[in-house]
Amino acid sequence: MEPSVTTIEKPKLEFWQIWNMNFGFMGIQFGFALQNANTSRIFETLGASPDEIPILWLAAPTTGLLVQPIIGYFSDRTWHPVLGRRRPYFLIGAILASLALVMMPNSPVLWVAAGMLWIMDASINISMEPFRALVADMLPSIQRTTGFAVQTFFIGVGAVIASALPYIMTEWFGVDNTAPSGKIPPSVKLSFYLGAFAFFTAVLWSVLRTREYPPEEFRHYSGEEETSQPDHGIKQIFIDFFNMPKTMMQLAIVQFFTWFALFCMWLYTTAAVTKHVYGTSDPTSALYNEGANWVGICFAVYNGFSALLAFLLPWLALRIGRKKVHTLSLCIGGLSLISIYFIQNPNLLLLSMLGVGLAWSSILTMPYAILAGSLPAAKMGIYMGIFNFFIVIPQIIASGTLGFISRHFLNNEAIYVLVIGGVAMIAAGLLVSIVRDVDDVTIR
Repeated sequence: MEPSVTTIEKPKLEFWQIWNMNFGFMGIQFGFALQNANTSRIFETLGASPDEIPILWLAAPTTGLLVQPIIGYFSDRTWHPVLGRRRPYFLIGAILASLALVMMPNSPVLWVAAGMLWIMDASINISMEPFRALVADMLPSIQRTTGFAVQTFFIGVGAVIASALPYIMTEWFGVDNTAPSGKIPPSVKLSFYLGAFAFFTAVLWSVLRTREYPPEEFRHYSGEEETSQPDHGIKQIFIDFFNMPKTMMQLAIVQFFTWFALFCMWLYTTAAVTKHVYGTSDPTSALYNEGANWVGICFAVYNGFSALLAFLLPWLALRIGRKKVHTLSLCIGGLSLISIYFIQNPNLLLLSMLGVGLAWSSILTMPYAILAGSLPAAKMGIYMGIFNFFIVIPQIIASGTLGFISRHFLNNEAIYVLVIGGVAMIAAGLLVSIVRDVDDVTIR
């Protein structure tokens, strides 16, 4: 399927308009960063063994697989006279996710924590998917890479603060970082409460400060008629899936290896660092919790570096192309993950995180900038949601297989899972070569 012809280019937006429409992503990333850096820690605290962690995480990607295309489908067809097309979903998701963030660290037993992860991830996805579509809705081709880069900046800023919150609570404010067996430390609880407040207020800023094109104006820029696309209800998701643009299919292969690698990192960095670097697997020990807090700092560093690079990568992409930037970034990120195997000094982990940060910045920018140019404007939401399939399917596979692989082949040594993730990320970088960037805006 070829993208619809745009007869009239959308006007360029001012920088602060792009800033405001993406500001809510900082709040969304508070939720994701707290989830990614602390959920495995919460599971282990409540009694999960390392090989059980992937299965417990399975709810998160499965939720995204179901929620994002459905939200994309409905947001394409929504228009509220006050809240517009995408913003109603921002707001609903923010309310639900903030409540889930408050409840997650208060889970009394393991099965409750697993259920709260499902609810929290579903709520975050309700807010997140329309933000991707909003950038494509509002910006002309020349500004799309910048739009997604600003999202990347806010993702980095939000994740830096959120990932470091347990460490900050302990080191700066003296909040207890340990608790009795089966209890979540106060430093983690307070971090989740602050994250809930940040999530809601940041999304509310974007809701109140962003104007969307009403349907008539949107069709004016897209060149599409109101009745040009038949509507088959939810069945439309499957119809569009099997008619996705070729560029999207090519990117799907890259995304598979990319997100498999990321899930290896998110699931196993805490277990790998606490055992391989700190020498302990006891979640009640002070040394384990010191290592777990340092993982939060490591995640803050890679997210912070990705935020700094967010405005450099679009400049570089204009000169050498988005594909070359993405290839280089993924390969460096993969090598950086592998390098953790050779590290014993916790401070040196920060160097590895710089390479991961480069990859993360590109992952959040380049695939979406490439994809948006290949999609029909009237189906931007649904296709952004379908594109999420190729993020969550590798995560489901990782959740279903990594525990078995770790237990039966790696002797539950989490560090080897990070090495597997590094290899997968390098493979993703090399596979970028098969992608056709139909909307390439490289300066020749």
